[in-house]
Order: sequence, then structure tokens, then C-alpha cells
Amino acid sequence: MRLRDENKIELIFEATIQLINEIGVSETSISKIAKRANVSAATIYIYFENKEDMLGKTYLKAKKIMSDKLFNGVDHSAPIQQRFDLYIRNFIQFVLNHKQYFLFMEQISNSPLLQNWCLEETAALYLPIFELFESGKQQQLFKEVDNHMLITYSILPIAELAKEQFKGDFELTPETLNTAIKMSWDAIKR
Repeated sequence: MRLRDENKIELIFEATIQLINEIGVSETSISKIAKRANVSAATIYIYFENKEDMLGKTYLKAKKIMSDKLFNGVDHSAPIQQRFDLYIRNFIQFVLNHKQYFLFMEQISNSPLLQNWCLEETAALYLPIFELFESGKQQQLFKEVDNHMLITYSILPIAELAKEQFKGDFELTPETLNTAIKMSWDAIKR
């Protein structure tokens, strides 16, 4: 049995993200990934069953990296608004510092393939966010709506601002980030 070569897996992971961002999901093939990663296509099949398996595992790995960054330094016993603020700041730092991962996840999240993949596994990575929203509702700080709506109205606008910055149409300065966080909080509070 062949040993896992973590360096090759990392090369495949990075090549996959780059190609999805450059040419999209449908145009990205195992052979193109192998060429970009400087490995043989047969090597990819040692680690992954097929393209869908590889994309799913790459997506899960990227979501895990984001989750680790999102919760870094957060005291989960801190007041809800303080945790909310830090989650948003950590999220925007992740997006700005890991643009390729963020754009890859955006591509995949807009793909019908995502419905077949690890949604339960990725949801488990973000339990502290769901717990924050549940606690906020219990303390009557947040609107009594589904958590997905709270996420949509509080976190997704921040992601949109980051995308606007990537296009050069907006600048996320400390002041504009503070304003965005306040607006996100205001959108979901009671």
C-alpha cells in the first residue's frame, strides 16, 4: 500500500482552488489539476475517487481552514455582541488574507454539486455561530427568526463588501468595517 504524500495532496488542493477560481467548476478537469499540481492524474486517483470527491474534500478542507480562523481568539463565554464583533472581524480577515480560498468556496457554494456534499460536516464546523444566534434569541437580543436568516442579514453583507473590495469598487477600512459591523448587528437585533 502506498503512503499518503501530504505534499502532493497539498499541491492538488492548491491547484484545484486556483483552477476553479480561474476557469470554473465545469472547465476544471482532473488532467488540468494534475498538470497544474505537477503530478500525474493517476496520483490524484490514489487520494480521491473522482473529481466530485476531490472537489468535496477540497471544499471541506477550505471550510475547515475558515472555521479555524473564524473562531480564533474568541472567548465563547464573552457577551454576545463582543463575540459577534470578533466573528465578523475574523471572517473579514480570513476573506482578505485567503482570497483564493474564499473565492473557491463562493464558486462551489453556487454550484449544484454542493447539495451532494458534506453540508452536515461543514455545518458542524460552525456550531459556535449557530449557538451565538440561539443564545441571542434566548436573551431577546436578536429577532426571533431562523438562524439562516440571521446569517444572511448579518454575515453575508460583509462578504459582499469584501467582493466589492476585490473588484476595486470599495475599500474596507477600519472605519467602514466598524460601520458594516454595526449595520449587520442592527439588521438582526430586536
